[in-house]
Amino acid sequence: MHYLNHLSKDKKLKKLIEQHGTFELKKEKNICLFLCYSIMSQQLSTKVAAVFHKRFVDLFKGKEPSAKQIATTKFETLRAIGLSNAKANYVLNVANFELENGMSAKKLQEMEDEEIITYLTQIKGVGRWTVEMLLMFALAREDHFAADDLGLQTAMIKLYKLDNSDKKQFKEDMLRISKKWSPYRTYASLYLWRFKDVK
Repeated sequence: MHYLNHLSKDKKLKKLIEQHGTFELKKEKNICLFLCYSIMSQQLSTKVAAVFHKRFVDLFKGKEPSAKQIATTKFETLRAIGLSNAKANYVLNVANFELENGMSAKKLQEMEDEEIITYLTQIKGVGRWTVEMLLMFALAREDHFAADDLGLQTAMIKLYKLDNSDKKQFKEDMLRISKKWSPYRTYASLYLWRFKDVK
C-alpha cells in the first residue's frame, strides 16, 4: 500500500503496521445518510447503533431513504424508534440542509477539509468531530488528523508517552508528531485507534 513506507519511518507506527496489516479507505456516496447515522450512533456501542440503523431503515421498507424521505418523516416517528428528542431533531436538520443547500460527495470533494467543516457545522447537531469522521470515512481524505478525538489522544499518550496535564502543550505535541505522518495522517489514525482497542 502506498502509505506504508512513509508511515514506517515512525518506529512506533512501524510496529503497529506489522501487527495490524493494511487499511483501505472507502468512499460513501450518500453523505446525508452517513451524517444521520453518525448522529444516531453518538454515545452508543456499535451493537446498539446497529439496532437503531435497522429500525431507521425499516421505516423506509428496508431501503436506504433519500433526504426528502427523511425530511418528511414525522418527528414522532423518529422518536418512536428510540431516538432522543435532540437526535430526532438533528437527523431532520441534516436532511433539510441537504435539500436546501446540498451536500453531495461531488460538491464536498471540491472543498478543502476546513471548508467542509465550516460548511457542515452550520447544521445544528453536527459538530467538528462528526465532520472530521466524515472526511475520513465517507470522503476518504487520506491526510486528516482529528486532534480532539479522545481515542487518538488516549493512544498517543500511551504510545508516545505524552503528558496531557497541560492541554495546550499536549495538543501541540500531538500536532507536531502527526505532522510527520502527512500526507497520510488518516491511515496513521486508523493504526492508533486499532492500537487503543487492543487490550
